[in-house]
Amino acid sequence: MGAADYIEINRESWNRRTEAHLQSAFYDVEGFVKGKSSLCPIELGLLGDIAGKKILHLQCHFGQDTISLARLGAICTGVDLSDKAIASANDLAVKTNTAVRFICCNIYDLSQHIDETFDIVFTSYGVIGWLPDMQQWGALISRYLKRGGQLIFAEFHPVVWMFDDHFEKIGYSYFNTAPIIETESGTYADRQAPITGEYVTWNHSLGDVLTALLSNGLELKEFQEYDYSPHNCFLHTKETTPGRYVIDKLGNKIPMVYALRAEKLCQ
Repeated sequence: MGAADYIEINRESWNRRTEAHLQSAFYDVEGFVKGKSSLCPIELGLLGDIAGKKILHLQCHFGQDTISLARLGAICTGVDLSDKAIASANDLAVKTNTAVRFICCNIYDLSQHIDETFDIVFTSYGVIGWLPDMQQWGALISRYLKRGGQLIFAEFHPVVWMFDDHFEKIGYSYFNTAPIIETESGTYADRQAPITGEYVTWNHSLGDVLTALLSNGLELKEFQEYDYSPHNCFLHTKETTPGRYVIDKLGNKIPMVYALRAEKLCQ
């Protein structure tokens, strides 16, 4: 599959999802406009005080986290592949009276749109599976960080993506062996949404992720794994404590999320 093929397939996939997500209880846009933050304790603990910091938010969807970061005093730029998501992000910025810049592009093509550096690159939850190449991802992050700048990254654990949708069996390789091409009905934010379409993803091991960062001049400062998800986006979950979800039949036996902070060593 050529690059243009997967980019257009996934762009259309996220364009289909966007309207359903805007209407979903999962994203609670009404509550968000009234002031609710979309950020979770995991990433907030890594971010610390971001007032006055320049932040590049990769794969921002329709901008809730970008706007939440700006509400904490950061100067934010959000990037996403979906033109419908970026249009909605701009609308949401107006509704929340938040000064945020949004750019619509494949993140690998970001150099065609901006030429500057940032204090923080931020990206979170369900993002790298849409990218085929971790080395290119690591190089992109390094390119846009200032010397001493930090990557703040929270993601679903690769062990989760080994299971089939119902968490009944191992259905996929832990490693990036080939593109995973599937068709989805509904969406994680609304299982009954009247949308169906194809999408393309890749699994990435922890080794591939960490090597991509280390080999591109970043130094790992913090790394944690979590036995829960802060988002209720999988099938057959139960909430163990407020805001913590596990797979009902698996409990806390598998890692659900990992998060890290890495620092760029040199310019």
